[in-house]
Amino acid sequence: MTRPHLPDTALAVTAVLTFVTGVVDAVGYLGLDRVFTGNMTGNIVILAMGLAGADELPVLGPLVALAAFAVGACAAGFVLREPPERWSSRITALLGTGALVLAALTAALVLAGEHDTPAVQVPVAAATAAVMGQQAMVARTLAVREMTTVVVTSTLTALAGESLVRGGAEAVWNRRLGAIAAIFLGAMTGAVLIRVHPAVPMGLAAALTTSAAAAGHRLLR
Repeated sequence: MTRPHLPDTALAVTAVLTFVTGVVDAVGYLGLDRVFTGNMTGNIVILAMGLAGADELPVLGPLVALAAFAVGACAAGFVLREPPERWSSRITALLGTGALVLAALTAALVLAGEHDTPAVQVPVAAATAAVMGQQAMVARTLAVREMTTVVVTSTLTALAGESLVRGGAEAVWNRRLGAIAAIFLGAMTGAVLIRVHPAVPMGLAAALTTSAAAAGHRLLR
């Protein structure tokens, strides 16, 4: 067996993490009172409209998620203050810790029973957002082109304004489209699985994050 091409492996790992973002955002919006746990742009908009009293939108959830995401990203930034040339044990530890938190949240959702109360929703949203902030910082450190794992607007802009303008097969079938498809399919998967129980998509997110950490540690370190 030959060693896989490192850039391709890194791309696959970040694509999985992008899929995870879609899954947990579906859980957050549908199961945690319309809170985005991965895409913070949505939270800023919801928070602003909620403060304006529009449509009884939540304020506490988006505000806590924004703060938790920033804390997670900051903590990961300190760990990765001296960026490794490629994958390092610190990246494995960060993703592994995130996977453990998601697994713990899965168990908490199972045990909570009534998951549609603020006492459950806000802490779960905060912990998930912290994991996503940490994951976003890992993605920045890996610096896989067009794969930020949490940002779709700029990716869509680049796809429409750059890729499509150039034309050819690569104008459509490229990693920009792949990133958008990954988060789209993740959100769709999360929306389907949450009908069973919110713990099911959260458990899937934990398993996929574990797999991404293991694959990166083995193949990219």
